[in-house]
Amino acid sequence: MRVVVAEDLYLLRDGVVRLVEAYGHQVVATATTGPEAFDALLRCRPDVAVVDVRMPPTQSDEGLRAALAARRAVPGLPVLVLSQHVEQLYARELLADGAGGVGYFLKESVFDADQFVDALERVAAGGTAMDPAVIARLLSSGTSNRRLERLTEREHSVLGLMAEGLSNQAIAQRLFLSESAISKYTTSIFGKLGITDDDSHNRRVLAVLTYLNKP
Repeated sequence: MRVVVAEDLYLLRDGVVRLVEAYGHQVVATATTGPEAFDALLRCRPDVAVVDVRMPPTQSDEGLRAALAARRAVPGLPVLVLSQHVEQLYARELLADGAGGVGYFLKESVFDADQFVDALERVAAGGTAMDPAVIARLLSSGTSNRRLERLTEREHSVLGLMAEGLSNQAIAQRLFLSESAISKYTTSIFGKLGITDDDSHNRRVLAVLTYLNKP
């Protein structure tokens, strides 16, 4: 897996590089500013990028804006945002194209290497990997969605874990249910949200977008 790491803090950038390489993946470029991140993403076309939100030159939102610009230029370019901040507007925009291959984790929520690399690999494979804290922030600012009101309490729980990027098997383990039961719940969720087999986009991504109340 070819990875670009965009992070302006040396210790954190070096740590992410070492971690990624320790798991057998290749870091093809690093970036310390927003413009550098954008250039590296377009030049290297990585399998996945790890991008901080706030980077030089202004330390506002250059990293996330660079990631968004790169995904517009290369649709579906996988990006895992790793930050101390939740930028709600840009986080929604990152998810808005429905293409998948996106993740958003708070630095303080990454507790072990396996967790981080698992999220990175899920994003690279076109899935989603959302920090529960980020989901909570997005939900708190979202508008009501009547389709979500059709879901049962258990279906809400399943969809919330789906938003984190968990597979049916992992959701089953988390909720102490069988995988076949989770499969039935996900089928019911897709039906209640109006997501059919004919949809061109990944059904799980579309369900997550609905859960996060995309405006």
